[in-house]
Amino acid sequence: MMMKINIIQVQLLIFCFLTVSANGKPIGSKHNKTNVLFIAVDDLKTMLSCYGEENIISPNIDALAERGVLFQNAYCQQAVCAPSRVSIFTGLRPDQTKVWDLNTHMRDVNPGVVTLPQFFAANGYQTVGFGKLMHGAKGNDPLSWTIPYQEDKHLNYADGYNYPANGKYQNQSTHKAYRESRKQKMGWKEINKYLKNKGLAPAVECMNVPDAAYVDGAIADAGVNMLEQLAKEDQPFFLALGFKKPHLPFVAPKKYWDMYEREAIQTAAYQGKAVGAPDYAYHSWGELRNYSDIAQSGALSIDKQKELIHGYKACVSYVDAQLGKVMAKMEELDLMESTIIVLWGDHGWHLGDHGIWCKHSNFEQATKAPLIISAPGYKNGVSHSMAEFVDVFPTLCDLTNLEISDDLDGNSLVEQLKKPTKISKDYAISQFPRGKNVMGYSIRNHRYRYTVWLNGNFNKDRPYMNPEVVGQELYDYELDPNETKSMIDDPNYKTIQTELNEKLINLLKSQK
Repeated sequence: MMMKINIIQVQLLIFCFLTVSANGKPIGSKHNKTNVLFIAVDDLKTMLSCYGEENIISPNIDALAERGVLFQNAYCQQAVCAPSRVSIFTGLRPDQTKVWDLNTHMRDVNPGVVTLPQFFAANGYQTVGFGKLMHGAKGNDPLSWTIPYQEDKHLNYADGYNYPANGKYQNQSTHKAYRESRKQKMGWKEINKYLKNKGLAPAVECMNVPDAAYVDGAIADAGVNMLEQLAKEDQPFFLALGFKKPHLPFVAPKKYWDMYEREAIQTAAYQGKAVGAPDYAYHSWGELRNYSDIAQSGALSIDKQKELIHGYKACVSYVDAQLGKVMAKMEELDLMESTIIVLWGDHGWHLGDHGIWCKHSNFEQATKAPLIISAPGYKNGVSHSMAEFVDVFPTLCDLTNLEISDDLDGNSLVEQLKKPTKISKDYAISQFPRGKNVMGYSIRNHRYRYTVWLNGNFNKDRPYMNPEVVGQELYDYELDPNETKSMIDDPNYKTIQTELNEKLINLLKSQK
């Protein structure tokens, strides 16, 4: 089934597949199809116990990893929400989707693209989603859901608590200022500025509130309720849950903050710029500077760094607990042996390494992200093969015996689920733009990362077709895991630089 089909064709496919077969049995019966639970976690890096992080409390994600295959070397296509999410939901790289930023809507530039839930709907599945999923698609893409997507503000929150102010805070002063801004009919950018100017948009919030006072608790509850409904149906389901933490601001109930001692928190070991790296590799972390307790310039104090890392960890544990509620309901409904579960973080996050906060780079801490796949009948373990987010779409097709389109940019990871120790892929590609005319393309293998910054109008052309190089980087993770020095000018690395450059450019040119 070709993936680039128009909207009318998709609607016809959905109608056809949701009818009964010749023998009267519903196509997509739960007796012959496997369900899919698709879990996105915003800004979640591999700071998890199952990935070897000792000072984090993530028992439910760890338990899921024990059930399935943890991909130790999984990388996003671009370390910012919309491009990364559109890539994983379409199986296409950003240069194919044409979504490189937060302002471009997927179907405005690529109207015939088919998403994962849309494809599963066309193959007899009920599809439904809650939370942050397809950032980069208007309204989380109504074409993707057989059960209409429900906005966060319409979810059920804990008794006595309203939808968090600006979707983020439960502080009553912030709520009051937020209501005032709404009365003045401000847009969301104006609201953010208004709250910031009043000192009511901090990067952290620690309050003694129930889990469902914040959005992720309400998303988990909605997911649990939907599982009860879907379990009664004959059709298989594709349920997507998009948890919003640990994205800024780091807001979580106090009990999750209490899990950690701030004095024991370690800040990033290396907070300088890599020797020999071009300026294109860095940014001024404007996302964090949007908050009222963060200065507009300069480095953060050690105390502020520890506070932010504390908040990030509290949010990870908070989201982990919400996942635990969903997994408990899966067990209760006896769905674990008939459901593929995919958990992913849309990209990593800088916590002060390189002197950077947030994402928006081609460095390891931004591009590396968690990916765990638990599939009934397959093995569990840890895969060290390289994996990319564009590989998830064909993997789910393969696992559910649906035809894999030749149009997809990724490759199925089922061989790793069959034999986690097998190495079947030796690269992952990420990219990040700087302005309108410079794109940094990065290739990672098991030891090295090579990044080339190319000049060209990537909105119209593909700069790698006739590359004009304006910067390069090369890191050796075996000798320099913190990326303290680019080896691009070291003659001892000339051969590997040439090999990786040729491989990267050839792979980019071979995109469909």
